[in-house]
Amino acid sequence: MEILMTVRKIASICTMGTNASALEKEIGPEQFPVNEHYFGLVNFGNTCYCNSVLQALYFCRPFREKVLAYKVQPRRKESLLTCLADLFNSIATQKKKVGVIPPKKFISRLRKENELFDNYMQQDAHEFLNYLLNTIADLLQEEKSQERQQNGKLVQNGGGGGGGGGSETQQTWVHEIFQGTLTNETRCLNCEAVSSKDEDFLDLSVDVEQNTSITHCLRGFSNTETLCSEYKYYCEQCRSKQEAQKRMRVKKLPMILALHLKRFKYMDQLHRYTKLSYRVVFPLELRLFNTSGDATNPDRMYDLVAVVVHCGSGPNRGHYITIVKSHGFWLLFDDDIVEKIDAQAIEEFYGLTSDISKNSESGYILFYQSRD
Repeated sequence: MEILMTVRKIASICTMGTNASALEKEIGPEQFPVNEHYFGLVNFGNTCYCNSVLQALYFCRPFREKVLAYKVQPRRKESLLTCLADLFNSIATQKKKVGVIPPKKFISRLRKENELFDNYMQQDAHEFLNYLLNTIADLLQEEKSQERQQNGKLVQNGGGGGGGGGSETQQTWVHEIFQGTLTNETRCLNCEAVSSKDEDFLDLSVDVEQNTSITHCLRGFSNTETLCSEYKYYCEQCRSKQEAQKRMRVKKLPMILALHLKRFKYMDQLHRYTKLSYRVVFPLELRLFNTSGDATNPDRMYDLVAVVVHCGSGPNRGHYITIVKSHGFWLLFDDDIVEKIDAQAIEEFYGLTSDISKNSESGYILFYQSRD
């Protein structure tokens, strides 16, 4: 496996302490945010996919606050969430402002729970993000279900008639933070009847094109598609198959919008996946224009708070780093290395304007946090 070593990495080997003190000096004691900590994470053998996502989530403040609040609740059996809470708490309660922490307990638990990650191979950061958020949501739902059952038993023992609650899916703080709703609208071209079907999402995956922007990618995500020939739509009003137009719109905008840029594409002629290093501009501020007519919060404005960056030429080779915004300035996390960067440096992570397969440092997962 090819392991991409960035210039930053080579220059900083064996200088963890020096790097930390340099960062503290660069920020300055007067400018250093109160009760904030900037800690790199040790790489346990190609675990940069994990480190990069964890850093991004740590600087999504609503998520961090919920995880830290979970930490102080009555102790539960060890899970991926308890290990994450321990890690976040360890960072948040450090006496030092900067440094390095080994996420050993979290990595061990991750490898124990999912064999996909139980190796020293490079993994996909987006797959890990999906697994982590869904696992946490499942754990929280299970705990809520157990609490309802326990409360139901207490009521019954006390002579009441309460039950243990229904089996419907419970909303958790993961859903409160990341979940949005898409509506799939289909319009019959014969009778003009419109049908819609809603589906929830925790992140949106969008196709990328050369020399475009994330707004362009989102417009493409919601482009109108015509259903014709063998793909005709069965219209309930017409009671027959008809030509129709279908489009996807955002009906409910999430608190934190996670956007996954689909940079890995299977090439038939190569018989493998290759990286699309296309230059895709992502703004510091974002407003979605592909919302439905009945969207609950269509004017919601977002600020970019974190970007997971893929460095390299393919999905199974390379490296992941993260850039985050914290208290008005930007930081770059490269495993155990933490550096302060200028906002203009973000342009370096848009991608390349030429060859799609060249090594590049390009934005892969974007985290936008709403202002309200």
